[in-house]
Amino acid sequence: MPKRKGIVMQFSGRRQKIVRLTGDRQADLYPHSLQFYGQPPTENISLSEFETFAVDRLKLLKTVENLGVSYVKTSDQYATKLEGEFRKLHFPYRVETDEKSLDTEYDKRRKDHISHFILRLAYCQTEDLRRWFIQQEMDLFRYRFHILTKEPAHDFLKFNNLHYESISDEEKNTLREELINSSYGFSAPKVEEHDFYKVPFQDALDLVRGRKVYLREGLAYIPHQEIVAIVLNDFRTRLSKALAITARSLPEVQSDERLQPLLNHLSHAYVGQDYSIQKNIGKISLEQIDPFSTKSYPLCMRHLHKALRENHHLRHGGRMQYGLFLKGIGLTLEQALQFWRSEFIKGKVDADKFDKTYAYSIRHSFGKEGKRTDYTPYSCMKIILSNPPSQGDHHGCPFRHSDPELLKQKLQSYKIHTNGITQVLDLVKGMHYQLACQKYFELTHSVDDCGFSLNHPNQYFVESQRILNGGREIKTEVTQNETPQQILTNPAPKSATAPGRTLPKPKVPPKRQAANGIEDSNEFFQ
Repeated sequence: MPKRKGIVMQFSGRRQKIVRLTGDRQADLYPHSLQFYGQPPTENISLSEFETFAVDRLKLLKTVENLGVSYVKTSDQYATKLEGEFRKLHFPYRVETDEKSLDTEYDKRRKDHISHFILRLAYCQTEDLRRWFIQQEMDLFRYRFHILTKEPAHDFLKFNNLHYESISDEEKNTLREELINSSYGFSAPKVEEHDFYKVPFQDALDLVRGRKVYLREGLAYIPHQEIVAIVLNDFRTRLSKALAITARSLPEVQSDERLQPLLNHLSHAYVGQDYSIQKNIGKISLEQIDPFSTKSYPLCMRHLHKALRENHHLRHGGRMQYGLFLKGIGLTLEQALQFWRSEFIKGKVDADKFDKTYAYSIRHSFGKEGKRTDYTPYSCMKIILSNPPSQGDHHGCPFRHSDPELLKQKLQSYKIHTNGITQVLDLVKGMHYQLACQKYFELTHSVDDCGFSLNHPNQYFVESQRILNGGREIKTEVTQNETPQQILTNPAPKSATAPGRTLPKPKVPPKRQAANGIEDSNEFFQ
């Protein structure tokens, strides 16, 4: 592992030691638990640390996205769940004062700084990626700023040259009635208790538009808890410009053969369980596929299965997406060859042409041909962000790639009630495609809260089977084409959950180490 060098960062204005960190570890480098990420890191880090930091921050941002749709962002539930994620992933979220916490605070702030810049590299590549990244980083920043107490908030603003002047007690008394009447939810005692800032009104247009502030002589008088809107606007502007600059520099970064595969995978990264064939081989029979498709398939796979049955053919993108999904739920190589051959010969492909043209790619996906790579099923992020379908294709994510009206008709045909369809379409409109699929799961399984964050089509299938089987594993059926030796049985858990009940998220196996370099990372990020 390369020796870690010191970080050199230049800030405008003076340096301030707000919190003393461990020993002499450059305590003035990260004086706050909150950052504007104005200067990039310049130290050397290992490839393993690069990957770990990036994946952990992506997990944090995915949690921010999911909680933002599930809960009101100012609610106690939102704060409690997000705070738990901060602790679990070791990111800073509040000013620490006790000696024990200070021992690890530097490492948390360093991780926060470096991981942000790594994801900038990965998420500057397209407009959709930039938009998603900015939104999640803004929500993350909003939460962290809100929990700052008065003095650390003042220090942060001052350190970042955000010179918002707080009004004197004398001026506050003079404008008391105006401030009470113009500031939402403020009484006389609350006005006394809180600071107010004078800001040029053009910097507070959102608050002015919402009639949340008092205006006088071109200045907006903003209560302390509303100043976050101004700071967020500044943060968004800076981050948007920074991503544009990063995008222009990306070709130079991508020329580094160590980083290019990592960055490409990060932008499509799935950060949950690995649904690979090793755990599930031989779990299902071919006769189970049709009933599974209507009960336990996510919408993308249900659409592909229906198109295959109707047209007796799928193009390459559809065969890869659906074929790897089937592999992940338990189809063996022999079953896969039989399944695709029997369907294709019903169309315009005879058995001889199938063996010459299509059988090779199926064996290849199982690691039996070519480079012998044992491919894993596609994650939601990979399906949403790569290889969009063109005319005649059936792969992709219906929530991302389908016309909203066609999606509505499809949901109606599956007997989803009107209110549920509206909820799904609202999530699609907000570009929360995985959350829309999660809502589809809840509607088709009659649960109020599915109890997991959906990241993978095979995760959808596993969770569906757990509900339908009362918490047990998939029930395996032995057919004439399968022998008992081919079937891996799994005992039911000691305590089964009743059908229709919310189930806990399955345990994720420990993350594999990336010390072996790029080869490991390819499998890790797929």
